[in-house]
Amino acid sequence: MLPTVPRIAVVVVCEDDEVTREQLCRNLTEDRFTALPAADAEEALRLCRYDAPDAMLLDLALPDASGLDVLREIRAAEGPAPLFDASLPIMVVSGHGADGERVRGLTEGADDYLVKPFFYPELLARLRLLLAGRDGSRRGPARIGELKLDLATRTVEVAGQPVVLANKEFELLRVLAREPQRVFTKDELLREIWGYSAGSRTRTLDSHASRLRRKLDSGGRFVVNCWGVGYRLVEGGMQ
Repeated sequence: MLPTVPRIAVVVVCEDDEVTREQLCRNLTEDRFTALPAADAEEALRLCRYDAPDAMLLDLALPDASGLDVLREIRAAEGPAPLFDASLPIMVVSGHGADGERVRGLTEGADDYLVKPFFYPELLARLRLLLAGRDGSRRGPARIGELKLDLATRTVEVAGQPVVLANKEFELLRVLAREPQRVFTKDELLREIWGYSAGSRTRTLDSHASRLRRKLDSGGRFVVNCWGVGYRLVEGGMQ
């Protein structure tokens, strides 16, 4: 039987240069990290949203957006069930090395800033320091009455009992849990979860909401259909 070596951490590697990206991922894998490659801002944000990474290496010159915008998006995450972990350790690895650019990156929320060309052992040492400074736990689970939603593990419990959700059902619950008392319109939910444009006619949302309601509680305590408007998530008994 081959030995199983535990991974140290999960790291998103957002770098548009294919050679640099592959070299970083290969070296990190050899050093017992799980490296998740991203060639652009959209993919980096998707990985941060769905894969619960422990850190990110972020280039600033990306083909679809500035790396600074990625920083801002992550640092602005808030609420009981945010899209991203706002405290995610992020090291900028960029060819832009002027003093003003480094200061701007740090001001926008980077935890460290390394200028290209870089010496990989130095990057590794800095990454280990960032992870060592982590508080040891990701954002805790959101609790709404008897409902517990853990974004890091993508698990759900009701009254201590696990509930198995499909991916889109979990995403619907995550969005509703951001503001449990607010009514999210159908257009909002379809746009954020499925990427549909406003005014789209589809039964997808209603079908998923119906299944989610049944899985969480057959009495419909948690997912409330606000007829003609959308859905909201409320604590048990609060209609």
